[in-house]
Amino acid sequence: MRDFLKQTLATLLALFIFLGVSVGGLLLLLISLSMLASRDTTPTVRDKSVLVFDMAQTITDAPASSSTREVLNDAISGTRPNTVSLRSVLDSIDEAAKDSRIVGVYLSGSNGSSDTGYATLREVRQALERFKASGKKIFAYDVDWQEREYYLGSIADTIAVNPVGSVELNGLSSEGLYFARALQKFGIGFQVTRVGKFKSAVEPFLQNRRSAADREQTRKLLSDIWTEFLSTTGKSRSLAPKQLQAIADRSGQVEPQDAVKAKLVDRVAYADEMTAELKKLTGQDDDTKSFRQVSLKTYAQVAENKRDSKTSRNQIAVVYAEGQIVNGQGGAGQIGGDRLAKQLRDLRFDDDVKAVVLRVNSPGGSATASEIIQREAILTNQKKPVIVSMGNVAASGGYWISTYASQIFAEPTTITGSIGVFGGLPNIQQIANQNGFNWDVVKTARFADSRTISRPKSPEELKIIQTSVDRIYDQFLTKVAKSRKLEKSKVAEIAQGRVWSGNQAKSIGLVDQIGGLEDAIRAAAERAKLGNDWQIDEYPKPRSFEERLIETLTGAMVNEPAIDPLTSEAKKLQTQLESLKSLNDPHDIYLRMPFDLSIR
Repeated sequence: MRDFLKQTLATLLALFIFLGVSVGGLLLLLISLSMLASRDTTPTVRDKSVLVFDMAQTITDAPASSSTREVLNDAISGTRPNTVSLRSVLDSIDEAAKDSRIVGVYLSGSNGSSDTGYATLREVRQALERFKASGKKIFAYDVDWQEREYYLGSIADTIAVNPVGSVELNGLSSEGLYFARALQKFGIGFQVTRVGKFKSAVEPFLQNRRSAADREQTRKLLSDIWTEFLSTTGKSRSLAPKQLQAIADRSGQVEPQDAVKAKLVDRVAYADEMTAELKKLTGQDDDTKSFRQVSLKTYAQVAENKRDSKTSRNQIAVVYAEGQIVNGQGGAGQIGGDRLAKQLRDLRFDDDVKAVVLRVNSPGGSATASEIIQREAILTNQKKPVIVSMGNVAASGGYWISTYASQIFAEPTTITGSIGVFGGLPNIQQIANQNGFNWDVVKTARFADSRTISRPKSPEELKIIQTSVDRIYDQFLTKVAKSRKLEKSKVAEIAQGRVWSGNQAKSIGLVDQIGGLEDAIRAAAERAKLGNDWQIDEYPKPRSFEERLIETLTGAMVNEPAIDPLTSEAKKLQTQLESLKSLNDPHDIYLRMPFDLSIR
């Protein structure tokens, strides 16, 4: 179907260009096609089918657009992001457990790697545990098992590894990138104002290595996540955490036969041998090409239709706050303070919405935007319950917008806290002067040009900004103390910009419950006293096909090539430098957790 649409649309595009038809006419045709595509029917699921889940998929919080419209968009752009939303995964697995046509789940590895965080993977793993409890089987196969995939796949009844593959079990690491010397070399200055000894977000611009405080908090955070990994996978494989730790310390990469001996996997097999085993499960003979199957992305439509068939005037709004918090409307992958605040305000005045679940997956960002969002969260919570579900990260500004909720849920591996403030102040005086650029200012007051990037800030200007940073930090402490019913002195002890795991955050009072998105939704229904009479509506609504079409036609219509290691490292640097673009707070004050806290 997708190839047919791709070829058809390519032909139509060529024809329209050849005939000189206007862009408006082309858009009209494609929008008409999208209307036809919107008449989706529920996919056919044959008896004795296996639900296939690609472990290389990245699981996002916010839902994607409808499947057929995605096909049209992909046919035009030539790309198809390998992503799926968390609720699609959870609903599909839970529905499959009840569906008599589904006889098992196949967790399949592929040539990609997932960026899904451990907090999200834990929710998926719990859904797989529920599936397994229904009496149905789970099979898992990969060529090279890595920790993220193994954390998910270890729940399977049968785990296999390719004869030329391996099982990676070498622990977790977080490698920070520091470029203070590079900035100095190129003549770019960077001044900071901050509060909190653990507020290491600015360290990459100032230092060439981690501070002792940042090393301490990162080590503890990784230790908590690693402990969860060892205990959870160990329980599924009947191995003690110390046995897994010994493997990690001894070699880190386990060869296939050794993995069988260590009980990490059940067998060494080729993909065709796994296919043969799944054919037996689905009742097919060896002459068939493959086993009877349905992909999770396709089956998600079945689960969605089943969910949508339940109607009620009582709605629980699930609002996704995913990305960096920026001032204004924000763009793709960002949380615009004004945009999210308006969304909460609209839901507050919607009488059909009885409760709100705010799903936060954000490292923070603009202090001003965070405050705008928090104010609407407070007002909404005064009228109807607001429950926060923390995803992989809900730190600094992400915690600021969460703290006044009726109840806060976090996973054990959620990264949260980071109660601290900083101001980042770049300047380009040296590099500009070196290349023949100079500025000459005329002003009517001493600090009239204090926001310029053409020179470093004076000591007096830095003092003014530091006063604002100190004030915002004090407000942060006060807000947390009041909302969490803690002594301010106690909050000051656990603040200092330090990040905490979900388990740690619960023990020190920053979150209420350990649990995921589904737990938060149930809590919202309970607090709103809805019984079983409610339905879920998700926000923000996915972009329409027409919006995506216009974006596609005005952008590049090519496939991205595979990324080599050198380019990958360059992209990491680009990502960190892109963070500078998101520093758009009007007062240059930020509630932001450490940059590039990627865990491998």
